[in-house]
Amino acid sequence: MTLPLVPPMLATPGSLPSPAQDARWAYETKQDGQRVMVYLPGDGTVLLRARSGEDITGAYPELGALGGILGGTPAVLDGEVLALDEQGRADFQLLQGRMGLAHSPATAARRAARVPVHLVLFDVPYLAEPLLSVPYARRRTRLEDLGLTGAYWSTPAAVVGHGAEALRATREHGLEGLVCKKLDSVYEPGVRSRSWIKIRNVRSEDVIVGGWLPGKGRLAGLPGAVLVGRRDGGRLRYAGRVGTGWDEAERAGLAALLRAAASEDCPFDPAPRIPDARWVLPRLVGEVGFSTRTRAGLLRQPTWLRLRPDLTPEESSAGLPEDGD
Repeated sequence: MTLPLVPPMLATPGSLPSPAQDARWAYETKQDGQRVMVYLPGDGTVLLRARSGEDITGAYPELGALGGILGGTPAVLDGEVLALDEQGRADFQLLQGRMGLAHSPATAARRAARVPVHLVLFDVPYLAEPLLSVPYARRRTRLEDLGLTGAYWSTPAAVVGHGAEALRATREHGLEGLVCKKLDSVYEPGVRSRSWIKIRNVRSEDVIVGGWLPGKGRLAGLPGAVLVGRRDGGRLRYAGRVGTGWDEAERAGLAALLRAAASEDCPFDPAPRIPDARWVLPRLVGEVGFSTRTRAGLLRQPTWLRLRPDLTPEESSAGLPEDGD
């Protein structure tokens, strides 16, 4: 059968619900991977779509067995693809080596043998019929009743109430954060909803790279810092320079991407006065950690966390005023 296209529902950055509201929310661990919608038409096949809607099925051959997991029952599942480190924690840098291979099946198979992925499932907006208007608590029960646990996928538990304790546990275990979901919330395809709230343990933001500064000494020929910005009313506003957070290999890889995107024009509006700046086309998205913002909107004490090849500048949250994504 032909399943309906369901863009993923998105969470809004925020804080824990008040103690008085705590029992009306469920809490899930925030995962550090690639968001994916899983389409199971019930004929033994599986289709994976990224947040952008792109077909990424070929990048993850180890998930092909999902096609027959529910027999003839058609379903759309919402989840996240992870690559796990030796401690069993999500490592986005490991996952980057698995992304972008949807049209390179031989390479995808080789990398799957070395770095297998794991799919965590947390919602089911369609199961034999649309469940978009069904409250989260009931959708979650329907999902858990499917018993989707295997070598390459699982359905981690959600905790109802006890939000402060859940957030503290993610911090103690070095996890990315928490997602709070209102028990009576419907599934809103493609909407960044306040019925889902995400809390990151690292204050961070997606930014767009618009330029770089040449390094000195041992960093000659490499970027000493990148110049980043965020969308604001259709313009790319300068947000500061980031000069830490890379190892040698990452800095060299970034240098190649910056050279390929070289431009004579400054993409920031208004253009900052930065001597020796090298400008690039604003097509690279990265995530940075920072302590706070100045009144002018510049990031204070920023450090590079990761490149985001899964996001385009249009898809990034770089224009959002909230912290994190």
